Amino acid sequence: MNVSSIVRQQRAFFKTGATRSLEFRTTQLRKLLDAILENESALLGALGADLRKSPHDAYLGEVGMVLSEIRHALGNLPLWMKRRRCSVPWIGWPGRGFVQPEPYGVVLIIGPWNYPLQLVLMPLVGAIAAGNCAVLKPSEFTPHSASALAGLVRENFSMEYITVVEGASEVSEALLQEKFDKIFFTGSSKVGRAVMAAAAKHLTPVTLELGGKCPCIVCADAPLSVTARRIVWGKFMNAGQTCVAPDYVLVDARVYEDLLEAMKQALNEFYGLDPQQSPNYGRIVNRKHFDRLTGYLKQGSIYHGGQNDARDLYIAPTILTDVSLDSPLMHEEIFGPILPVIKFEDLNSALVLVGERPAPLAVYLFTNNRFTRARVVAGTRSGGVCVNDTILQIMGKDLPFGGLEESGMGAYHGKTSFDCFTHYRSVLERPFWPDFRLRYRPVSISLITLKRISRLLMCK
Repeated sequence: MNVSSIVRQQRAFFKTGATRSLEFRTTQLRKLLDAILENESALLGALGADLRKSPHDAYLGEVGMVLSEIRHALGNLPLWMKRRRCSVPWIGWPGRGFVQPEPYGVVLIIGPWNYPLQLVLMPLVGAIAAGNCAVLKPSEFTPHSASALAGLVRENFSMEYITVVEGASEVSEALLQEKFDKIFFTGSSKVGRAVMAAAAKHLTPVTLELGGKCPCIVCADAPLSVTARRIVWGKFMNAGQTCVAPDYVLVDARVYEDLLEAMKQALNEFYGLDPQQSPNYGRIVNRKHFDRLTGYLKQGSIYHGGQNDARDLYIAPTILTDVSLDSPLMHEEIFGPILPVIKFEDLNSALVLVGERPAPLAVYLFTNNRFTRARVVAGTRSGGVCVNDTILQIMGKDLPFGGLEESGMGAYHGKTSFDCFTHYRSVLERPFWPDFRLRYRPVSISLITLKRISRLLMCK
């Protein structure tokens, strides 16, 4: 594909104003909804081929989330699109002020491989709702999902409106040479820096959804069986290849052994004694990531799991103990089915350890103590916080999802997705009369009087 030509066509189509009306946007959202429903089996099959996701996990973590996002947008779009009345400065009286939502124009959405459909289509819902044209670049590491996405878009949308561009890193580099009106990127912090540098050449605004080592703090008062199930569920879905998965566990020394045993029992309950045979356990995306992850297995003592099979790209759900805080395992995002568990003697030391690392996408805390909750929320920095569970904080339509510092910038989901792809334009309207002489030259009042008038009117 000639990416320059695609961008030119989309910009020309956007300038016609066709994408701006409520009717057009709702029609396109319904078209996307119907297309996903009609192609659901093919989409689930593609996810299974790329990552060995079970139909249940693929629907819950990808297709179902997108369908929910579309329905939420359809139900709220008329309200989101309304311009909002605002007050005007005293010098502009009797004018009227408005904030008017307007689309950016032509946007680029670059998706990752771990949730190759959800993390392209969720931002696309926001882009459509906001009235933009979009170029989508799915990951080349999940070719079946990329092909299924490209086919779905090609059959339902014109190229001048929404286009999927497939290919490897050189295609992404070519796209980033073009001038877009907004770029939305999900992926690693390293590539995120490159995306931001390319966007800076055109002064293009960006939303970056990156990663980070999400800590999970378990206090002594937490009920361990429930805590273990929720940690194991969040960590090992998609074989640990989830940006908001717990990356390491910090547990009060008093319940350290008990938590380890409870997590082991939960793993056996979820995936059986041989997870390689479980239909509910996924695989590592490719050999490069498999080799990286198996290297981590040597950086601690294997408490549970550790089995791996390169031919099957399989790494068992693994719990590691005796991990050095200076090891790469504790400084690099794991992004796989390996969970280090570290004990702490007091909560202060746990908060210091978390604070020494870049701000993650999420902080997880398990406790029944409301003072501890307040202390951890106040004493940490992260994109989000989830207390007494994992992952669920990204599913609320009224809970913006996004990172901070190394874990990203900007947010989306629900109304925040609409905001992400919208420019809020200030509009001031005034009549020609009255036309007060006070503002014009030559000056007719003293500076002291002007200050008094300004102070009086600006307080209102």
